[in-house]
Amino acid sequence: MIEISNVSRAYGNNVVVDNVSLTLPRGGITSIIGTNGAGKSTLLSMIARLMPMSSGTITVDGLDITKTNSNELARRLSILRQDNHIAARLTVRELISFGRFPYSKGRLTPEDQVHIEQAIKHLDLEIYANRFLDELSGGQRQRAFVAMVLCQGTDYVLFDEPLNNLDVRHSVDMMKILQHAARDLGKTVVVVLHDINFASAYSDYIIAMKDGRVHTKGTPEDIICPEVLGDIFNTTFNIHHLDGKRIVTYYT
Repeated sequence: MIEISNVSRAYGNNVVVDNVSLTLPRGGITSIIGTNGAGKSTLLSMIARLMPMSSGTITVDGLDITKTNSNELARRLSILRQDNHIAARLTVRELISFGRFPYSKGRLTPEDQVHIEQAIKHLDLEIYANRFLDELSGGQRQRAFVAMVLCQGTDYVLFDEPLNNLDVRHSVDMMKILQHAARDLGKTVVVVLHDINFASAYSDYIIAMKDGRVHTKGTPEDIICPEVLGDIFNTTFNIHHLDGKRIVTYYT
């Protein structure tokens, strides 16, 4: 379980995350939504210890992230950031193998190879495994980075806007991959999303942020309604139902 207690992040007088306290449920997909500047990515970065907190505490399975050994934390929690670009010319398999570094320190064992091959299979990357990343489409590269994160073998997997620069078809494919990781591989997936319809369709739990604070939290049924969304995003929403799913439209 991830516990966030009275966490804030400020740059001078600019408070980006303001006294947030949350318990992130174990299992399933938790989506964090909100406007630009709401503090979503900053909160995710602090959970992953990529960014220091100005105040507060975060624990993962009871371990204080500020005091936990890096290797120990990396075996429990992994993250895919927005800026997942690598300058070196790597093959897909070489990239995915980086996920085993907390275990092997670069000297891959037979057990590491098993995890690598499983990640390649889970992400349907067999035919691309020996291709260089710069030879792939954007959607294929994104799948390779997700495979690297899953190969790390952590219970908690964080994704910061994984649908950026993906078209609708590849976005659907990506959300199905995350759903597979949660439901079939037993991962706890926490994802920052801008698209409300994807959050509605694939989330088990939603946290809505506004002005650096938690505005609302709950199931999609609790959050995806015109009144709540209208207050979060300061615009007018309509909710339609199609084949049992909620479709969100909005008006500026």
